[in-house]
Amino acid sequence: MPKMKTNASAKKRFKLTGSGKVKRKHAFKSHILTKKSKKRKRALTHSGLVDKSDEANIKRLLTLK
Repeated sequence: MPKMKTNASAKKRFKLTGSGKVKRKHAFKSHILTKKSKKRKRALTHSGLVDKSDEANIKRLLTLK
């Protein structure tokens, strides 16, 4: 039986926390930053968690489940 391959794009985008939750970065902080406020850009810097409804699909891409 062949091994499952980890999805390369998911591998680059998501990390697992110690408690098993999936960590992600915020979108909208790569370009067109001049019109966005400092406060908004700073808020987008911090990482967030993936919603529970999407967690199972992402873990499947990372071959964890």
